Amino acid sequence: MKYFFSAGEASGDVHAAQVIKELLKLDASAEITFLGGDRMAEAAGHEPLIHFSRMAFMGFIDVATHLPQVLGNLRRAKEAIRTMRPDAVVLVDYPGFNLKLARFAKELGIKVFYYIAPKLWAWKEYRIKQLRRYVDGILSILPFEPAWFGERGVKVDYVGNPSVEEVEEVLKSLPSRAEFLQRHGLSERPILALVPGSRVGEIKANLPVMDAVARRHPEMQTVVAAAPSIDKSLYEAYTSFPLVDAATLELMAGAHAAMVTSGTASLECALAGCPQVVCYRAVGWKWAHDIFLHILKIPYVALPNLIGGKIDRQTRREVNREAVRTGGRGCVVPEMLVHNCTADNVDRELSQILEAGQAREAQLEGYAKIRSILHTDSSAASNVASILFRKLS
Repeated sequence: MKYFFSAGEASGDVHAAQVIKELLKLDASAEITFLGGDRMAEAAGHEPLIHFSRMAFMGFIDVATHLPQVLGNLRRAKEAIRTMRPDAVVLVDYPGFNLKLARFAKELGIKVFYYIAPKLWAWKEYRIKQLRRYVDGILSILPFEPAWFGERGVKVDYVGNPSVEEVEEVLKSLPSRAEFLQRHGLSERPILALVPGSRVGEIKANLPVMDAVARRHPEMQTVVAAAPSIDKSLYEAYTSFPLVDAATLELMAGAHAAMVTSGTASLECALAGCPQVVCYRAVGWKWAHDIFLHILKIPYVALPNLIGGKIDRQTRREVNREAVRTGGRGCVVPEMLVHNCTADNVDRELSQILEAGQAREAQLEGYAKIRSILHTDSSAASNVASILFRKLS
């Protein structure tokens, strides 16, 4: 079988790599072409067609600024699909780019599968028409998605959440705390982890706020999680705290608390058992931020809250407004979003979880609930590989 994978960012690279490994167990002669990163390259045994570091643009302004590169990537990907004629195109998150590939592949008569579905329950629900038209199967990693998509006439298979086994695997093989500290030149003081994201726009927007808050806590040893695809000079432009490269999970597992940019890392932080404040401060104009808050259809943004939080569907909009102002009602972790993501607001929430007490204990209890909800008997990657192999055989 021939497979074409498309993953446009670091988390997708990790998740797709696990699927590739499982596919090769089922079909050792499988031919894999992909857009992705180093993890997928290791799994497939060769370099990507396009590395995700040349694709990971966030938001309207970032995409518009890099439009020639985005269009060039799209042309190259389409030409590869046309030439290769794979048995299946497997899209991993990254919907703005991947839905265009879905249409192209479907029009060529190629089966299209979407692993880690676009978050249409949050915004851009109109894309549901594209999924119906161009995607043959959606493989979900969030337990509430099959019901949401099912209500809109789209069948979704829940395969489990890949972060669960990935985090468990890392935790099992962690070095001792002493080894970790020695390897990265750190002291014995409690660690405050800054996890500003894996995309340039995220880092530029969130790291300055995180840095400002961290400087209010000199009793903590602040360490920044650096993504391997990002030049270290970008981090150094916004902070002088030490960087830990390509060891985000290890850092979170050993940290006393963390500030984390909203995304997959917030769920990984929860699974690693590290209390956190979720941050999301986008780059852009105030009117764009206001539109963002207006169109948001969910009471929370952070994955730990979407999975383990209390959602009142009858008062969704009211809950959302309250969550934006206060960090969430009935949530697992506090969310500081957009203009609410200021040093004062983030520090208010962080200070509550640095000390032993109700706020810290409540997060840890919420984390236990999340692990229980996400538990499956087999790994997400093996479930995805089995479904793909079965449907193509």
